[in-house]
Amino acid sequence: MSHVTSAATDDADAPRTVLHGVGVGRAGVVGPVVQVAGAPAVPGDEPGTAPGEAEAVQERVTAAFDAVAAGLRAQADAASGAAVEVLGATAQMADDKALRKQTAAGIAGGSGPVAALDRAVDGFATMFEQAGGYLAERVTDLRSVRDRVVARILGVPEPGVPALTRPSVVVGKDLAPADTATLDVSHVLAIVTELGGPTSHTAIIAGQLGIPCIVRAGGATGLADGTVVAVDAAAGTVEVDPAPEVADGFAQRAEVAARLAEDHAPGATADGHGVLLLANIGTAEDAERAAAQAVEGSGLFRTEVLFLDAETAPTREGQAATYARALRAFGGRKVVVRTLDAGADKPLKFATQPDEENPALGVRGYRLVRTVPDVVTTQLEALGDARRETGLEPWVMAPMIATPGEARDFAAAAHAQGITKVGVMVEIPAAALRADAILAEVDFVSIGSNDLAQYTMATDRLRGELADLIDMWQPAVLDLVAATAAAGQRAGKDVGVCGESASDPLMAVVLTGLGITSLSMAPVAVPAVRFAVKAHTFAQAQAVAQAALAADDAHGARAAALAALAPGVADALGLA
Repeated sequence: MSHVTSAATDDADAPRTVLHGVGVGRAGVVGPVVQVAGAPAVPGDEPGTAPGEAEAVQERVTAAFDAVAAGLRAQADAASGAAVEVLGATAQMADDKALRKQTAAGIAGGSGPVAALDRAVDGFATMFEQAGGYLAERVTDLRSVRDRVVARILGVPEPGVPALTRPSVVVGKDLAPADTATLDVSHVLAIVTELGGPTSHTAIIAGQLGIPCIVRAGGATGLADGTVVAVDAAAGTVEVDPAPEVADGFAQRAEVAARLAEDHAPGATADGHGVLLLANIGTAEDAERAAAQAVEGSGLFRTEVLFLDAETAPTREGQAATYARALRAFGGRKVVVRTLDAGADKPLKFATQPDEENPALGVRGYRLVRTVPDVVTTQLEALGDARRETGLEPWVMAPMIATPGEARDFAAAAHAQGITKVGVMVEIPAAALRADAILAEVDFVSIGSNDLAQYTMATDRLRGELADLIDMWQPAVLDLVAATAAAGQRAGKDVGVCGESASDPLMAVVLTGLGITSLSMAPVAVPAVRFAVKAHTFAQAQAVAQAALAADDAHGARAAALAALAPGVADALGLA
């Protein structure tokens, strides 16, 4: 939970303000605040729509929707990485027929265009929030579309990040994902928001770009433009008017990070126990960028980008070309492809699912085989084609596997297409508890720590105010990870982690000590993880892991692991 404290200064009458939130990344920066422009308000005196004007007003609103959607698609075409998915999903929302229809109904009923749109958005936002899961996250996208369309209707500048003329700390109530995706990173020192969570679109994109980010920082929007602040992602703090030595400390941390990036050795402990360090990717372009860096392959190729903004199902040929391109980029290094993780909570235009009361527990991931089996089959066929075309072997895994039977069925379907390396995701506690039986059916498993924590703790991972429950350091979650890793050791098969926890150097040591064989993360996080793992023998990493497992709560688990680290590691990485 965010809070504000006052740090002691030489001037007792002018205490230094420190805002607390949840940090994303390890870096620290000092710079001036630039506040994100707010959303345009619904005019209190907006006139209603007369019956004879409804058609003309609706045409104007449709044009505004079309312009916003076209602008977002153009930004997606020019973007890369996770930004492509974010912008495409937001453009899809601007095109949404149901939202447009509800707005048109309000106009036909006599409301002004802005009031009609606002009412329609509020209705959908309430529905999404009640549904939870991915749909709850889409509320930010939805309100971003609303704000952009309203600005077009009113003829005022669109809300969002103003043009940055110097390196700045971008601050807002909740930065829209589309805004985050199009930031001028050469002028963004850090991002600070009052809302959101550590697995929100904004946080994930910031992490991939290596931009320090603080979410849930209460009071941040009260900072005046130009106020100089120190943003410490490792500590989760925003300090107002910091002392000069703060910047010096950040500079030293940056120097350490630069030195760590020069180490291109394979991931391993000090005594040679190997741990593959892999990159998370979402597109073929991501693969080509990541492959040029010191990573040992990709542990998570999110294929949703090919599907989420598609009007029709991507063809077998089109998919195969993308998969082949990614395989060639890594040139024989390990590439783990996750089949489509979409469904009721990530709607597909070409395969709309019936409404579900709780999409997070609905038809998603491998469960699509129950409703749109052709989509799953075509993807496996395309992966088989890519394997034959390139002569390179993809590791293919299915998300949202709950039972050994599902793992068996997926393995059989993949083998039928000539795929020989087949695995599944462990995101559901049932899969972790039955890991021995599941590993008897497949060649490997990969733990999705974000969803595993969500389902274990019965806590929506997008609810920032519940961040303490969704914490990966929760002992119950660590127990399930340990059980899965132990099952992998008994079977002699790989158990990886591809959730956000893999990018935390401290957690990486714990995971290594538990017997995890690969860690997949944003490439920018690899140097610090490599250093942390390399600073310990395997026995030392096991001791760090056992210290964490023995704790009673998440805070205690992290503190125990931190205390058990090899000397100098915490200071070098700013983990304390």
